Amino acid sequence: MSSVVLGVGASHSTLMNTHWAEVDHLEGAHRFRDGLTGAREALAEARPDAVVIIGSNHFRGFFLDMMPAITVGVGEVLGAGEAGTPSGPLPVDIGLARHLVDSLVREEFDPAFSLRLTVDHGITHSLQHLLPGLTVPVVPVVINMFAPPLPSLARCHALGEAIGAAVRADGTAKRVAVIASGGLSHQLPWPAWFDALSDDDRFLVEAWLNGRDSWSEYEVRRREIIRAARPQINQDFDRRFLSLVEKGDLSPLLTLTSEEVAAEAGNGAQEIRSWIAMMAALGPCEGRTLAYAAMDEWLTGMGVAVLEPRS
Repeated sequence: MSSVVLGVGASHSTLMNTHWAEVDHLEGAHRFRDGLTGAREALAEARPDAVVIIGSNHFRGFFLDMMPAITVGVGEVLGAGEAGTPSGPLPVDIGLARHLVDSLVREEFDPAFSLRLTVDHGITHSLQHLLPGLTVPVVPVVINMFAPPLPSLARCHALGEAIGAAVRADGTAKRVAVIASGGLSHQLPWPAWFDALSDDDRFLVEAWLNGRDSWSEYEVRRREIIRAARPQINQDFDRRFLSLVEKGDLSPLLTLTSEEVAAEAGNGAQEIRSWIAMMAALGPCEGRTLAYAAMDEWLTGMGVAVLEPRS
């Protein structure tokens, strides 16, 4: 039997890659980056044979012409390569990925699967900073966190439990780590696809619908819209969330609706789904917050935590 040996949760921001010079003087930026270093060291010490990485996609691999709730990469996985993140083929544990899909179907989930999956920084930012060199094969699990309707937080918890059970039943004696990429509180200047009011809104929805073969053509204006956004970070939410992570119990949040999450912590906080699924995959666990910084310059409450299963 395989085992889940470690969990890591980490926020992501491509601005960390492209505009580091603007924040190099800020203690919070260094605190977050040092937290990533600590998590990277914990992963190295755990010696995983494979890593399941749970994250989002920001309309570079998934588009409004087809938006599955849950997708597992079971073949070729390509990094989109935006903003200095990894591009091209990523190493994939195809056997574990296929086993995961089969197991989820048996548990009455309906995951999509892809033999040629493009992932963006919702997956690759964590790979870049937590698994540099990408020597460990991965299984990407992409949850729809930005195109409503979204899977509920409780459903993502059940998904994580099913992922953990599938890993433990795969029969290959692998050591598997689970990474959650995304969050914490932040507000992206993104409309609901059905409520595009301004010119920027309509541009973004057009990009999300028509960008499958040309997403890079929309990047300049997309980037300008994001860079012009005003930060909306809820530190109280973030610190409460991380305190629950440390206790290994996010159950107090599972009844929140998507609308309640957005109202309290912004639309970008929908990415806490990845943390919820990761922790559920570990089962009973305890966490350590390695870093937290409210980074207005990156629009996001940036957190890093490491979790270990209770023996």
